[in-house]
Amino acid sequence: MLRQTVLDIGGVATPVVSAGDEQDGQAVVCLHGNPGSSSDWLDLAARVAPFSRIVAPDMPGFGEAGRPVDFDYSVRGYTRHLDALLRRLDVRCAHLVCHDFGVGWGLSWALANPAAVASLTLVNIGVLPGYRWHILARVWRTRGLGEMAMASLSRFGFRLSMKLANPRPLPREFVDGMYRHFDAGMKRAVLKLYRATDDMGAMFAAQAEPLRSLRAPVCVVWGARDPYVDVIYAERQREFFPAAQVHVFEDSGHWPHADNPQRFAGVVVPFLQQARQL
Repeated sequence: MLRQTVLDIGGVATPVVSAGDEQDGQAVVCLHGNPGSSSDWLDLAARVAPFSRIVAPDMPGFGEAGRPVDFDYSVRGYTRHLDALLRRLDVRCAHLVCHDFGVGWGLSWALANPAAVASLTLVNIGVLPGYRWHILARVWRTRGLGEMAMASLSRFGFRLSMKLANPRPLPREFVDGMYRHFDAGMKRAVLKLYRATDDMGAMFAAQAEPLRSLRAPVCVVWGARDPYVDVIYAERQREFFPAAQVHVFEDSGHWPHADNPQRFAGVVVPFLQQARQL
């Protein structure tokens, strides 16, 4: 059975969806991206719960989490928050399942805690040498223009953008849930996060050797029709994780775990089951 609790982590209200034995120091840790939340992982959590502890937080600024003005909305700030959260939960060994910006937070934490990483599942983002920001990111990173874009975002416009960006329809409740959380505080957090991240491509590419030295098994899942991060980067993950399993969903977009949850689970659940046994 899934549980939801709200923890105070450094003064930030942090909701956490969890299941499994809370005393187990080994856990699957699911990290959403923008504009996601812990609810992105409810289907996976229900499938993982019978064999593993699993935790999925709302990170600051997203979902139902706090949106403090003075939080450090940078990869470094989120990594510190994640570390404090896992210490609070007494997660000593993590199977990281990360999507979008969650990959940035997860890889940053993994590099700082290599012995605590049991496995990595990277969903539609990884190490991105030579990557250039997509058009929406460039808008958000531009002062004034980003604020205008956020202020003009309507439910209809949000639904339309999600429809155009995904060849397989995303569930309506999934899309509406993301929009429901997209309040003024979340918009401010998104702008700060993108403006604090100057070069997504170089963020981890310069740390190729430490990444290759990670002993944890790696699974890469990529929707081939992602308009934000080109599918060419799926196979390029082998440059940094030579033994990685790479799965490309030809008819999925940026959210393969949402537009094809059964296929996603068919890949990720056996991977996690095997990784738990190592």
